[in-house]
Amino acid sequence: MSRNRPAPRTLFDEQNVLEKLSRLNDPLEKLSNLIDFEIFRPKLDVLLKKEPKGKGGRPPYDYVLMFKVVILQRYYNLSDDHMEFQILDRMSFKRFLGVDLAHDIPDSKTIWLFKERLGKKDGVKMLFDHFNTLIESQGLIAHEGKMIDASFVEVPRQRNSRAENTQIKSGEKVEEWENNPHKKRQKDVDARWTKKNGDTFYGYKDHVKSDTQSKIITDYQVGPASEHDSKRMKGLLSDADRKQPCYADSAYTGETIEKALEDKEMDNQICEKGTRNHPLTQDQKSSNRVKSKTRARVEHIFGFIENSMGGSTIRTIGISRAKTQIGLMNLTYNLFRVVQLYKIQGRSVPNWG
Repeated sequence: MSRNRPAPRTLFDEQNVLEKLSRLNDPLEKLSNLIDFEIFRPKLDVLLKKEPKGKGGRPPYDYVLMFKVVILQRYYNLSDDHMEFQILDRMSFKRFLGVDLAHDIPDSKTIWLFKERLGKKDGVKMLFDHFNTLIESQGLIAHEGKMIDASFVEVPRQRNSRAENTQIKSGEKVEEWENNPHKKRQKDVDARWTKKNGDTFYGYKDHVKSDTQSKIITDYQVGPASEHDSKRMKGLLSDADRKQPCYADSAYTGETIEKALEDKEMDNQICEKGTRNHPLTQDQKSSNRVKSKTRARVEHIFGFIENSMGGSTIRTIGISRAKTQIGLMNLTYNLFRVVQLYKIQGRSVPNWG
């Protein structure tokens, strides 16, 4: 055999590669070993099942398989085209999905259509809530306090004229786009520009409420990037939060916020904010430092999304699709957070029922 010619691959070679991936702590294997994705099938069937229109035609891909595809896609923050390629190319992806070279792999269009169908009925939020109900029954959500914060989720920047941006903000239709439907489809009229600490952002905000102990995201809402952080707070609070402390930074101060916390009988642990004529006292500064030790835990959530999940950018147009993508991002975070919690707490693999 020629020295430069590679030896033919065997099944043993594939097994050796998978074993090495396991020794290198493949995160997908850990997720697959702990989470039985069949727990999502009943909800997926309700959301996606269609009555057959007649005999023949290609059968749809398994719903659980497709759900695992989009979770995998969100974890690595891949485009639909890149996702199709990586499933074909990477053995760790195939093992997680339970497919091999003989399987018919979903292409990029199929992946896109699956997410479109999930988004039409706010299906991702339904799946998010379903998973939280299951892990709550296992005692993973302590309900000893809540943290609220928001993070920017950027989308591809639009190159609109100043006049076009003015029309968008006022809710008017841009006549040139109305006469050119192909161009209109590429325009995001829901995303907004904003600045923070000298940096410019374009897109949306992921407003999250999380458990102080487990750092599980327990609820979320999506809004434009220009929206003030505090605007979504009232909608994030629920009766399940009653009598718990609520932690947030000083952006969440104000009478409306205080009233919302009082209505839920929550302990206000929001950092206080000084003003030009009324600077913070030393006692207030000391109190803020104590509050911040807990409040800062929410930054670990956004840090994991940015550093371990390929960032929070999305490649969609419109708030409807943004909600789907951001919901998948939050659900994917929770899935991997549960894996971390089971390791930290030394728990055995759960019985998902």
